[in-house]
Amino acid sequence: MKNIIEITDTASQRIKAIIASADNSTLGLRIAVKSGGCAGYSYDMDYITDINPSDEIVEHEGIKVYIDQGAIMFLLGSTMDFKKDKFKSGFAFINPNETERCGCGESFSV
Repeated sequence: MKNIIEITDTASQRIKAIIASADNSTLGLRIAVKSGGCAGYSYDMDYITDINPSDEIVEHEGIKVYIDQGAIMFLLGSTMDFKKDKFKSGFAFINPNETERCGCGESFSV
């Protein structure tokens, strides 16, 4: 079965580093989609310390990313990457379901 979202090696390495520096009770990273931003939706990521049984789990290179049940339809077929350039760094989502993305890249619509 194919994962809901693919995680690049670069994103996986960054997630490992983030979790290693987090509180010992951190189990992984959770991705959700929330309403907001100028295009309608935005990606929301946070540490998790308790497992929500309705979350889907994506594993890559020893890390676990938990996907909120409500975000699945927005994320199917997406790729999560970590980009770093001269002035900024952060996680980037390459999402074929997006029909529009705001100018700053923080929100999207489907």
